[in-house]
Amino acid sequence: MKVRIRQIDGIALAGAGDTNHWVSMDAPEEFGGHAAGSRPIELILMALGGCTGMDVISILKKKRVKLEDFQMEIEAERAEEHPKVFTAINLHFIFIGKGIRPKDVERAIELSSTKYCPASAMLRKSVKITHDYEIKEG
Repeated sequence: MKVRIRQIDGIALAGAGDTNHWVSMDAPEEFGGHAAGSRPIELILMALGGCTGMDVISILKKKRVKLEDFQMEIEAERAEEHPKVFTAINLHFIFIGKGIRPKDVERAIELSSTKYCPASAMLRKSVKITHDYEIKEG
C-alpha cells in the first residue's frame, strides 16, 4: 500500500492512495491553513469508522439482517499536551430497520473490533476504544 501527499497551497494538502481518490487536508486559519479540508486527525477517526462500519454492515448482511439505514457517531478524547494523541474513542452505532436482533449487532461489532478491522487493531494498542449501539425500528 502506498499513499501520495501533494501540497495544494501553504499547508493545505491532498492525499491519494492506491485507489487514486484524492482527499483534501488542511488546518484552521489560525495555524496557517485555509480551513479548506479535513484535519488529518479527523481522518484517523473517519478511517476507524469506515473500517468498522463496512465490517459490521457486511457481517450483518451475511446474517441476512436487513438494514434500512446505518449511521455511526464517533467521539474521541485527546491529551491536553502535544502531540495531543487520542486517549479514548467511543463508536456509537445506529441501526435502523425491522426485526434487528441485539445479539446479531453485538456479534458483528465484536468481530469487527477483534478480528477484521486493521484500524481498530492498530489504535486499540494505545487508545481505549469503546462501543455502544442503538436499534431503531424502521
